Amino acid sequence: MAHKVTVLKIRRGPPDNINQDLQWVGSSLGLFNQRDKDSSCFRVFITLLKKTRSADAVTSDDIALKLDLSRGTVVHHLSKLMDAGIVVHLKGGYSLREANLQKVIRSLQKDMDTIFGEIQDVAKEIDSQLGNF
Repeated sequence: MAHKVTVLKIRRGPPDNINQDLQWVGSSLGLFNQRDKDSSCFRVFITLLKKTRSADAVTSDDIALKLDLSRGTVVHHLSKLMDAGIVVHLKGGYSLREANLQKVIRSLQKDMDTIFGEIQDVAKEIDSQLGNF
């Protein structure tokens, strides 16, 4: 399955506020943008992050009810988080792809290392075919 991960270099503010740190992580991964006026994607992300402690998957209906959002809005944001490779859909609902945020970031980094390795191999083949050593 293809994943779209956007990585942005954003200056981090003082590390004294967990919400600001969570916003920074999500923004650095291109998850949150200016169009999300009510921070609904951020709120969905936080809900899933909090659920990792109990290892329970959560349904889109449960998230919508908890956050007072429409199910359509929640599903839209869940799809975005799944496309980024951060969230997985399980039989019982949705959860982060790993047991905690640090492991999610490590997994994303491993995915990107693999992708860049493949791109580098193809670039080497192209250079070789073009005579650009």
